Amino acid sequence: MTMVQDMSNTPIPTPEENSPRPSIGELFRRRPELVSLTILIVLCITVAAINPAFLQASSLIDMGRASVVTGLFALGVFAILAAGGIDVSFPAIAALTMYSATLFVINVWPTAPMALIVASTVIGGAGLGALNGWMVHTLKVPSLIVTVGTQYLFRGILLAFIGTVWLMELPPQMIAFGKASLLEFESANGAIVTLPMYFLIFPAAAIVTWYMFNKTLMGRAIFATGGNADVAERLGYDQRIVHVFVFAFTGALAGLAGIIHVCANRMANPFDLVGTEIEVIAAVVLGGARITGGTGTVFGTITGVLLITVVNNSLVLVGIPSTWQRVVVGGFILLAAAFFVKRQQK
Repeated sequence: MTMVQDMSNTPIPTPEENSPRPSIGELFRRRPELVSLTILIVLCITVAAINPAFLQASSLIDMGRASVVTGLFALGVFAILAAGGIDVSFPAIAALTMYSATLFVINVWPTAPMALIVASTVIGGAGLGALNGWMVHTLKVPSLIVTVGTQYLFRGILLAFIGTVWLMELPPQMIAFGKASLLEFESANGAIVTLPMYFLIFPAAAIVTWYMFNKTLMGRAIFATGGNADVAERLGYDQRIVHVFVFAFTGALAGLAGIIHVCANRMANPFDLVGTEIEVIAAVVLGGARITGGTGTVFGTITGVLLITVVNNSLVLVGIPSTWQRVVVGGFILLAAAFFVKRQQK
């Protein structure tokens, strides 16, 4: 007599149930942004233990303000790195758009609405970025070469044809935009500490960027292009559209960051933002994005921005001269690079 066992009510184990939980090392290899997050947490704990003033609201708000412009730049750079390119012209785009818009408002239209001023810099930045993308696709040369050239081109146009004079007296609507308060209180020493309203632009841009990469076809096309452009083209992704869009997106964020920089500092300096490209690219790389493209997350980018911001604002609190900032950031980049290479080998 043959015995048949009824298996209808027996649960079938899933692959997740059969596979063991990943180790910490394996988790870090899968999610490289956790490396930067761990470094950030350890750094904050160390600085707070040495100098508790690091945890004061005034210090945290100062770092929040400092992260806005760098964060907007970094979100754009992340998009280009994900597509397998690199851009070093975004500070020049920001400088050209913010100074041109400010000069136009002062001399031509002093009562221009603030929303229109912001929109003009975003649209202008997107146009200059789209020019970068069009040249990268048309000339078929590495984006680094193109953006090094346009960096000098945009900055040369600014200095030669638009102006080199610092604009110290901004229109009242731009000053009001920079001073608008989201959170304000009095510190222990009687100083007024303010978290500006424009701080909300950074998380809003991060949400938009996250949605683009995770919920839209364009996001998948960018990652596919960064992973393997030839395969992406065979899959039907138009490389011209991808290149123009991703550089226009970066240019738009650069224009937005530029006008925020002007309003926050209440002056327009055509020489501002020079040299910030290395720091921004470092933040994105520390967040887990690879220069070769096809990888990265918005969360990792934000983590990298916060890490750079904390380093730039906390070394003085623990007695380290500010001249060592680049040394510390460079050390973090080398550590992250060594980890990512090891991860890729495994």
